[in-house]
Amino acid sequence: MARNIVYFDLETQKSAQEVGGWGQIREMLMSVGVTYSTRTGRYHIYAESEVDALVRELFRADLVVGFNHQRFDFTVLEHYTMLDFKQIPSLDLMLDIEKKLQHRISLDAIAEASCGINKTAKGLQALQWWKEGKIMPIAEYCCYDVKVTRLVHEYGAANGLVKFKSNRTQLLAEVPVEWSLE
Repeated sequence: MARNIVYFDLETQKSAQEVGGWGQIREMLMSVGVTYSTRTGRYHIYAESEVDALVRELFRADLVVGFNHQRFDFTVLEHYTMLDFKQIPSLDLMLDIEKKLQHRISLDAIAEASCGINKTAKGLQALQWWKEGKIMPIAEYCCYDVKVTRLVHEYGAANGLVKFKSNRTQLLAEVPVEWSLE
């Protein structure tokens, strides 16, 4: 059986500013979490009340792939469980690229240059939707972010590199990656 890669992202209820800074990520709380499983070929949307099921899915995955999920999303989930997320086999695309370039590149910059797609909104918009009680737009936005992450990972695995527009030079650049779908 092929390994189950689970692509993952979540949105929060509160901003860093609302919880006292980036040192308090755990207190930002999850509004919506989304996964895509290669085993089922399906997206799953989790409300905060279903966070235990989300954590179970992540711990059962053969590999969790995300963008800044090790520093951010997993830290948000630590609010809800005592489990150690460092035990999960994980590929953080942002951290992998940052290690090679010595600076961060946004998911949007990579997705646009590599796959010709853009994110549909910004995280701050998701916070506003939460305050307005609009859960469906958050879920749609988060699903699309998971899809973008999956497409970037698949592109990198197929081509051995990803492209991005450099913030510094405004030129198209490439970074080699050693990602796999197997």
